[in-house]
Amino acid sequence: PNLLTTGSLFAGFYAIVAAINGRYEPAAISIFVAMFLDGMDGRIARMTNTQSDFGAEYDSLSDMVSFGLAPALVVYQWVLVDLGKIGWLCAFVFTSSATLRLARFNAQASVADKQYFQGLPSPAAAAVIAGIIWFIESYSLKPDFAVMPVLFCVTIVMALLMVSNIRYYSFKEFDLRGRVPFVSVLAIVLGFVLISLDPAAVLALSFVAYAASGPVITLMQIRQRRRERKQVSKSSRDAA
Repeated sequence: PNLLTTGSLFAGFYAIVAAINGRYEPAAISIFVAMFLDGMDGRIARMTNTQSDFGAEYDSLSDMVSFGLAPALVVYQWVLVDLGKIGWLCAFVFTSSATLRLARFNAQASVADKQYFQGLPSPAAAAVIAGIIWFIESYSLKPDFAVMPVLFCVTIVMALLMVSNIRYYSFKEFDLRGRVPFVSVLAIVLGFVLISLDPAAVLALSFVAYAASGPVITLMQIRQRRRERKQVSKSSRDAA
């Protein structure tokens, strides 16, 4: 598992180097590679029963580089640099939010609900930014003044979602070691097919949808609770 964590760290570091050299598409792809390796190291550690405190801390430090620092520097080099001080401050807000998100996750790891994440996970936030950059670069489009405010807003929104209390489904209950439903296998196959058609577009849309799912579900739950309270209040008045 620690070798996979090192691979994730290397991919994040390479994304920074590629962005400095003006190679933004490989930089964005490297962030997705880091995310894949980061997802594998924890699962392999649990499957092989090799979890350790060292591995957990090493994984968090790697995540800080790959999903906190790397996406912020890539998006800054790609488009936010033209905004001057506001641009690098925006990138810093993302990095600091990812740091706070990881610190909160480590502090609450023993008591947190394993089914949900509190706040948008930093790999998903990084994937939203990297996916947009990869999509635009894959079609040989150049960022213009229309793209600049969009990426600025996306970066800030992802930062705020990371430090929010909005819950996101963790998918940790999906266990490949046991019996896997046929529908799940079919969904995985269809997912690979869609990704192979246009990786940049499919991954960007998928993670944008995941980032939006938290606020949408939260609003739906708030409306449902308000409706239930009204029904209880109405029932109490009728009984009186």
